[in-house]
Amino acid sequence: MLTDFALRNLKPRAILYKVADRDGMYAIVSPKGTITFRYDYRINGRRETLTIGRYGFGGISL
Repeated sequence: MLTDFALRNLKPRAILYKVADRDGMYAIVSPKGTITFRYDYRINGRRETLTIGRYGFGGISL
């Protein structure tokens, strides 16, 4: 489960990576350290992704 403590301790890597929460919700961590919330869902059998927003200063919180 994504918590504020876990999100603050995510470190950037050389490539983009994701940290899953549950039910399609996850956080993407960019090489620059930006954390973005996304949600995957299906509609009419097709996978869609909703980008919710950035985490942290100037963005959204949990």
